[in-house]
Amino acid sequence: MELSHSDKSGGYRITYRNYRHILAIIYAIEEINENLSLLPNITLGFDIYDSCSYESKAIETTLKLLTGTENEVPNYQCAERGTLAGIIGHMLSSTTKSMAKLSGVHFLPQLNQYLENVNFETSSGENFHFEKREIAGEYDIMNWFITPNQTSIYTQIGSYISSAPPGRQLVLNEKLIQWNHIFKEVPQSVCSNSCLPGYRKAPRKSEQKCCYDCVLCSEGEISNNTDMENCIKCSEHQWSNERRDTCIPRTIDFLSYEDALGIVLSFFAILLSALTLAILSIFIKHKETPIVKANNRDLSYILLISLSLSFLCSLLFIGRPHTITCFFRQAAFGIVFAIAVSSVLAKTITVVIAFNATKPGSESRKWMKAGISTYLVGICAMGEVIICFVWFLSSPPFPDFDTSERSLKMTLQCNEGSAVAFYFLIGYMGVLAVLSFIVAFLARKLPDTFNEASHITFSMLVFCSVWLSFFPAYLSTKGKYMVTVEIFAILASSGGLMSCIFLPKCYIIIIRPELNTKESLMGKKVTRYNVESK
Repeated sequence: MELSHSDKSGGYRITYRNYRHILAIIYAIEEINENLSLLPNITLGFDIYDSCSYESKAIETTLKLLTGTENEVPNYQCAERGTLAGIIGHMLSSTTKSMAKLSGVHFLPQLNQYLENVNFETSSGENFHFEKREIAGEYDIMNWFITPNQTSIYTQIGSYISSAPPGRQLVLNEKLIQWNHIFKEVPQSVCSNSCLPGYRKAPRKSEQKCCYDCVLCSEGEISNNTDMENCIKCSEHQWSNERRDTCIPRTIDFLSYEDALGIVLSFFAILLSALTLAILSIFIKHKETPIVKANNRDLSYILLISLSLSFLCSLLFIGRPHTITCFFRQAAFGIVFAIAVSSVLAKTITVVIAFNATKPGSESRKWMKAGISTYLVGICAMGEVIICFVWFLSSPPFPDFDTSERSLKMTLQCNEGSAVAFYFLIGYMGVLAVLSFIVAFLARKLPDTFNEASHITFSMLVFCSVWLSFFPAYLSTKGKYMVTVEIFAILASSGGLMSCIFLPKCYIIIIRPELNTKESLMGKKVTRYNVESK
């Protein structure tokens, strides 16, 4: 039994909440003593003290057990009795620890659960055994309830059968349970509330296993049941909803013509392509003028057409990726750009050959008539064609979903298939650009008639700067912004070539036609040449 405080009178009242434990101990000891086969020639006895759930009282009663009398005398045994075999602690851990510190000084064991692997038969012939500190058998579960007139009522509400299959050992009739009036609902047997779907249980450090915190599942993970210890990761093509309790399909994202970014890029691509065609029409219209003739009309036409197509190639990168667009967009971009850069290289070489052809006795005149520049463009462009052909045979591009981003959206993009082939395509174009830059840089001080070399030098400087900055920007972005970076590089580099090479000539043709004469060009040439000769 247990002695506790009374809230109203300030005195004490006796409760029978733990009285069953005392009865169990007495019953077990009596059964053991009556069975001579368990402990032959040994009789067990016991002393029971009430600590009233106080630590000080528990220490006092422990001293009484050691002394053997009501007057506790430390280190003295004042009563004749049998050997003290052990002490059974209190049900409270704090009280039990206080008793253990004192009994440990006297090397007395303290038992918190008192029997293990013991079998005996009761006087009524019923077999009982304690196995692994648990009693195996069939037990009635009783509901102890005190009525308003202070009458105790015991009602059987279920049973526990240890030998039954798992899941059927405990049987309860919840309708028969009568709770204390202070409980408004069924009390919880744990120190934490249940974790709802969308949350997982996170154990608290240095606390009982039943104590935990409910942590919201991370993005891309869900928990669809109550009290789940781990969240479930959604599949690649799914993502968690806001409540983190259901996986939902991801939305497909790509650079479309409906996006503001797609509209702006498309507008500039078409505008620059139209401007390039306008320049081409100006050159065709004034094809017999000296400034057009002096800059190799055929190469100028090829370069302007390839630049116009390169602007339009960027449109293949916008819109929903399909197998055909993924297959041809890099090839179209690479081959058209290779033709454009090869044309610039051929124009640069033509400038050098043309200057040398003006010298007396030079054999460069036959190279001018042989059309070497046109063949050079075809040979250089064929290298890019071979790279694309090998790329498509080995590992062609294809539409694919990028699910690496941790968001509800997944990007539909073109998987390049072979990253090595893609960088070979860009690298080959870069080699042609570097060669053009080197040749143009060496020819930048030629006489004024051939000052196209200085324009080509600056255009190649812009071209190389754009593509050198392309690689870090391309590798550091994800999703549809990778496509945006490539489109910007195409427009910027193509626009740089067109602006640096052709806009100055258009200025002379349209704004300053008086300079577009053979006499004006030859006069500048002779003057510059005579000055440099001195």
